[in-house]
Amino acid sequence: MAVTLDIQQPQPFDLVGSTILIAGNATAFEGTLSITVSEGHDEVTSFTQVGSLGLRQFQGSVEIPATAAFTLNRLFLTLADDSGNENGPSVTIPVLYGPLILPGYAGWQPYTVQPGDTLTAIAQSQYGNGNFQPIFEANQNILANPNLIFPGQVLRIPRNDI
Repeated sequence: MAVTLDIQQPQPFDLVGSTILIAGNATAFEGTLSITVSEGHDEVTSFTQVGSLGLRQFQGSVEIPATAAFTLNRLFLTLADDSGNENGPSVTIPVLYGPLILPGYAGWQPYTVQPGDTLTAIAQSQYGNGNFQPIFEANQNILANPNLIFPGQVLRIPRNDI
């Protein structure tokens, strides 16, 4: 079966902000893909255009309004070609929602763990306090335990001052 939806951005567990950029390749009936962002408590919908009659590149975005009632920081982005058939192909990707991880989220920067580092010490150096929870939540796809980090790991440090 031919691939009809290939999502290149975002990747699973990308850390995203209020504007989620979406890109990839798709074949869509009449060139429309629906976008749904959900976490079980609320849902935001949008759409993007794709060229028809063959595999085409596309770019789109979805704006998460400040009024969205998301309570969990792990969202599920679903992209679907349901314009010709409600059971058409779809792809669902988990993403991490920065504004629920760190108030005022503006982006993130990488940090490579050094020997002797702890999440508390990293938080102290990055935020001026020992609250490591935003760092732990932004890296929940690679960290299972906040007391278990390793030299060489690259962590995403959420920022509200970029």
